Amino acid sequence: MSNSEVTEEKAYLCGVKQRKQKMSVKVSIIMPVYNAAEFLERGIGSIINQSEKSWELLCVDDGSTDSSPQILSGLSGKEARIKVITQANAGVSAARNAALQQCSGEYVAFVDSDDFLHPQALEICLEAARRDSSDLVAFTYDRSYRTRTMLRHFLGLRDRKTLKFKTFTHEQRRGLQCSDIYSYVSEYSGAKNPAGSKQWAVKHCQPWRCLYRRETVQDIRFIPGIIYEDFPWWGEVLLKVRRATILNLPLYFYYPNRGSYILSSRQEYRIKSLEVALEAAEKVYADAPQRKKEIWQEYFITPFREKLEKKRRLYGKDTKDSA
Repeated sequence: MSNSEVTEEKAYLCGVKQRKQKMSVKVSIIMPVYNAAEFLERGIGSIINQSEKSWELLCVDDGSTDSSPQILSGLSGKEARIKVITQANAGVSAARNAALQQCSGEYVAFVDSDDFLHPQALEICLEAARRDSSDLVAFTYDRSYRTRTMLRHFLGLRDRKTLKFKTFTHEQRRGLQCSDIYSYVSEYSGAKNPAGSKQWAVKHCQPWRCLYRRETVQDIRFIPGIIYEDFPWWGEVLLKVRRATILNLPLYFYYPNRGSYILSSRQEYRIKSLEVALEAAEKVYADAPQRKKEIWQEYFITPFREKLEKKRRLYGKDTKDSA
C-alpha cells in the first residue's frame, strides 16, 4: 500500500470513528433556560439520574439575569454531558432553535427548565422507539403531581422535596404502535380525536410530550417572538411522522409555575401570538394530503381559532389572566 493510500485509509478510519462517537449519543435533550435558578438543579438532576446514560443535555441560557448562568456553569463543569449555549434574550423559540442546530443524538427530547422527568423516561421511550422503528414516541405528564402541587401552593405549603416514582410493567411499556398518528392527535381533551380513543389520545402540542427521531425534527424551526409557538411546529412534525408509538405513561412532571413565560404574559401579546401561529399553522397544510388537512383543520385550527375569538371577546388591551 502506498503512502498516499495509507493516508487516505487513516483519514477514512478517523472519519468512521468520529461518526461513531457522534452517533453514540442516543438522546439530545433541549432545555431553554431563563431566570430558572430556583428549579435548575432539580430539572437537570432528573436527567443526570436517568437509568439511560447515553444522552447530552443542551441548556440554552436565554440571557438570564439571575444566578442561572452560574448554576449552569457549575453543573456543566462537573458533568461533561451538559453543554451550555449562551445567547442574548430572544425567547424560548430562539433557544430551542439554537439547540436543534447543535444536537447530535439519534433522538431529541425537550424539557422545560422548571419541570423534570421520571427516572426511566429516556429508557422507556428509547426502548419503544427502537422496538417499533418509530419516528415519535408520545407520553403524558403526571396529572396527580400537578394537582397536588397546585393545592399546596394554594394552601401556602412548600413543594415536596422527594417523590416516589411509579414503576411500569412490561405490558404497560408496550403502548400502541401505529402508522397513522393523525387518528389519535387533537387539541381537545378526552376522546375527541379521529379514532375516538381516550386511552391513546395524543393531546395538545407541547414539544415535551414526545421523544422524536432527530431526522424528523432537526430542520423544523419554532417561530421566534411569540407564544403558542409549538402549535405550527407540531403541525410540521406530524407531516413527517411515518410511524409512532403512543405510551399512556406519566413520564413528565409539569410544574405549575405562575412565573413561566406563558402564564406571566399579557393578553394582548397572547392574542397577537395566536394570530401569527394560526396563520403559520394553516400555511403548513396548504399542500398537505386532504385527510391530514381535514384532521388538522378540525382538531387543531378550529379549537385554536375558538380560543382566539374567546380572548378577543373577553380581554381588552393591556390585560392579564392565568390562561
